[in-house]
Amino acid sequence: MAVSRQQVIHENFLAALRELEGRAPSIPLPDGVTAELAREIFESQLTSRLIDFEARAMKAREEGFYTIGSAGHEGNAAVAAALRPDDLCFLHYRSGAFMMQRSRQVAGTTPIFDTLLSLSASSEDPASGGRHKVWGSAELNVPPQTSTIASHLPKAVGAAFALGRSAPLHHELTVGPDAIVVASFGDASLNHSTAVGAINSALWARHQRLPLPLLMVCEDNQIGISVKTPRGWIESQYANRPGLAYFHADGRDLGDAILGARRAIEYCRTKRAPTFLHLETERLMGHAGSDVEQTYRTLAEIEDVERRDPLIRSAAWLVARGVMTAGEIRARHDELEERIRAASREAAARPKLTTAEAVVAALAPCDLVAVEAEASRPAPPAARIKAFGSEAALPERSARPRHLAMLINWALLDLMAKYDDMLVFGEDVAKKGGVYHVTTKLYERFGAGRCFNTLLDEQTILGVAIGAAHLGYLPSPEIQYLAYLVHASDQLRGEACSLQFFSNDRFRNPMVMRVASLGYQKGFGGHFHNDNGFAFLREMPGLVIACPSRGDDAVGMLRTAFALAKTQGRVVAFMEPIALYMTKDLHEEGDEAWSFRYPEEGEAVPLGEPRIYEDGGDEDLTVVTYGNGVPMSLRVAGRLRAEGVRTRVVDLRWLLPLGEDLVVAEAVRTGRLLVVDEGRRTAGIGEQISAVVAERAERPVRIARVAGDDCYVPLAAAANLVLVSEAEIERAARALLEVPVA
Repeated sequence: MAVSRQQVIHENFLAALRELEGRAPSIPLPDGVTAELAREIFESQLTSRLIDFEARAMKAREEGFYTIGSAGHEGNAAVAAALRPDDLCFLHYRSGAFMMQRSRQVAGTTPIFDTLLSLSASSEDPASGGRHKVWGSAELNVPPQTSTIASHLPKAVGAAFALGRSAPLHHELTVGPDAIVVASFGDASLNHSTAVGAINSALWARHQRLPLPLLMVCEDNQIGISVKTPRGWIESQYANRPGLAYFHADGRDLGDAILGARRAIEYCRTKRAPTFLHLETERLMGHAGSDVEQTYRTLAEIEDVERRDPLIRSAAWLVARGVMTAGEIRARHDELEERIRAASREAAARPKLTTAEAVVAALAPCDLVAVEAEASRPAPPAARIKAFGSEAALPERSARPRHLAMLINWALLDLMAKYDDMLVFGEDVAKKGGVYHVTTKLYERFGAGRCFNTLLDEQTILGVAIGAAHLGYLPSPEIQYLAYLVHASDQLRGEACSLQFFSNDRFRNPMVMRVASLGYQKGFGGHFHNDNGFAFLREMPGLVIACPSRGDDAVGMLRTAFALAKTQGRVVAFMEPIALYMTKDLHEEGDEAWSFRYPEEGEAVPLGEPRIYEDGGDEDLTVVTYGNGVPMSLRVAGRLRAEGVRTRVVDLRWLLPLGEDLVVAEAVRTGRLLVVDEGRRTAGIGEQISAVVAERAERPVRIARVAGDDCYVPLAAAANLVLVSEAEIERAARALLEVPVA
């Protein structure tokens, strides 16, 4: 029994062609299916199969680096044929035939060579620039996906949701008014909680009669790597779901696939409703080149699958209907095979990524001049007056200093006036105005089209953000608590932050995600509401993390965050310290030293720039901190000042990327550095700062660090036992001051 079935499958196809030689046509073409269309779809199927073969040959020659193929799924070419090029498609990784067929709809594309460039990881690959083998194309409206284990479904739901509300908002689209969104996936992926949640979200929206033109294509090959899908499982779960239109097609039968795809797409396009196309397929040659299928399937099972090879069935279908003869099919096969082999040799010789700088270039573009210009650009005056109710009510006119929550609220009103494509959404953000009233009046002033509640599912919230960004919106999702964000971390790491990297910056999904964050809540909490752990965010390549400690900084940082999203396509996590939302005082009750006026129009906080609280110059100690650590450190500095000790407090404000050069310079200035990290000791930002200063300081620096314990935050007063305290900061500062510096 051959371990590699490629040759067996190939010989089976050629043997089938020999058996078809001389066969006379005996069946008419189905109504509405032309010979030209059938021939085109078959050629797309054949091309995909031969590329699969060549991918494995390239791997054997050490010229190719990806062997998850599309063999057996060629029926998806019929789906592509029934779509339009402006339909936004998020595709399963077995979509070779789909891409070959879709390329026929856009002149000037070179799908064979492009795919081979991707397989060989060439820097000339137009999909990802050599960073990964992905199915993606800006020209074909296919954002690239990597290993899509249903992680693309939330953003597909989000894109369909955004598409459905564009007309009422008069939002200009780059797609037609009746375009749809397509997401394809395997039967095994459909069991993932991400898929289940996404489909639930689509039906939740449809239950409220919201337009949601989403076509979900389940390519059912009855197995996920080695785990079989129970017979009838897909039908039992989705054939009778309220609000979900179910269609079935046999992807191994060319005619049934064409007609079934047309019916499903027509329904989705005209009804603007969630639609499920159950497309039966097969999986040939195992999961990937490294998969030894014989370890979990018997020879009889493997041969049974191979007898249902859709390519053989398509060839027989064409011959029976007089579209092509067996000889014509064989001639076209040989021609394509030689063409693909020649293109493969050419692709393998093309340039590769050879420097780290080239690899990283597409990850996180940042034209700071453009960002600063956009951040300082004011909103249209009439739009601002409308948002705030009157010219007298404009926030900079208020002489009274305000707390963090109020200033963030005003900033959001201002930004929504500035950006008419900005959307604010999440749980409780609309009429309620958010749990902490930070989104108060947004719903009232801008309506349900631009400020709306979502269901309680963080994956959906971020999926809506990613999908809406694909449709040209500027989304600002709110996650109610930092600990809740963990449920949707892959939507940030695997989807949002990776898109520019894997598309060579051809696609962007900008967003500013606001998160009520960190600890020190009094009389409330448990770790889900009082959480200081955000290390999982700091490891996400390309993400920007902002963390203001005071209201005027928050306004300036929000202006920059939205400018980063608008001009650079960046993803920003805006961490808002809950305990500081309503804080007005700093040193004593009633001093209002932590209340601030609204910054004038045009004032913004540049990316990476900290706020430095100087203490007269020639300070004895540098404290680097952020968030809740800032007012605590300032109070400690005030007590030390009474004893003649001068302290320089550095509020980082931006936590990723970290301004390492500035941190080192501030540490060297005094020779003593105390890092106050309200996160956890292990994997906290304090570790990075300490290491960077130790590695790069030009003269010896005494370093000390206080951080939260490696523990979840408990309820009530016990929380203070594992969070950083002022007493702890003061003890560490005094100990550091006792050590002489060079």
